[in-house]
Amino acid sequence: MMTKFSFDIVGFDLDGTLLDTSGDLAAAVNHALAAAGRPALTVEQVRANTGGGVRHMLELSMAPGGGCSEAEFNRLVALLLAYYEAHIAVESRPFPGAIEAIDALQAGGVKIAIVTNKVERLAVKLLDALGLGDRFDVVIGGDTLGDGLAKPHRAPIDEMIRRCGGGRAAFVGDSRYDIAAAKNAGIPSIAVSFPPQPAEELGANAVIHSYGELIPTLERLTV
Repeated sequence: MMTKFSFDIVGFDLDGTLLDTSGDLAAAVNHALAAAGRPALTVEQVRANTGGGVRHMLELSMAPGGGCSEAEFNRLVALLLAYYEAHIAVESRPFPGAIEAIDALQAGGVKIAIVTNKVERLAVKLLDALGLGDRFDVVIGGDTLGDGLAKPHRAPIDEMIRRCGGGRAAFVGDSRYDIAAAKNAGIPSIAVSFPPQPAEELGANAVIHSYGELIPTLERLTV
């Protein structure tokens, strides 16, 4: 029972928040690294590089071995994206309890949105591949609003609220990009802290360690 629950919209980041996509992202990064003659990274190393979009993820993943020309980097980004699109949901799965929490929120009349720095087309494809596409009122990707308007910019959060028809909103994420975007837009944020990704230092209004904590935490934020 969601007594005192007054949010009209709850937005979620995708990778590392709703879905554990680290295995598939690592495979795609390592495909690009192999093409560049670079050593492979572990899933944990790639996971630490996510949140800022594909180019940033690859840039951080390549940093230990040094940079490369812009043309070569663009080639590797294209290779990464092509591989990822072809293997987009091999290992990716929702975190335990995530779908049940979304169902409970929607049963209470809350609109549910995705705001991710992943390319919108790939975000939609991933959700559809997992049979989740029809669960979200809005999906906004890192390229939806144009260059420079991905998280941590407030624009994707503002657009989420606009597309959902307005109202009081909160945002759930796992990275500094997510929490900063929510702060910049002036809405409460909740950081998920799933092993091995501690989130206590991100500066969110609250931190949860499982999706069973989400609705009680949102209820506390409405008081």
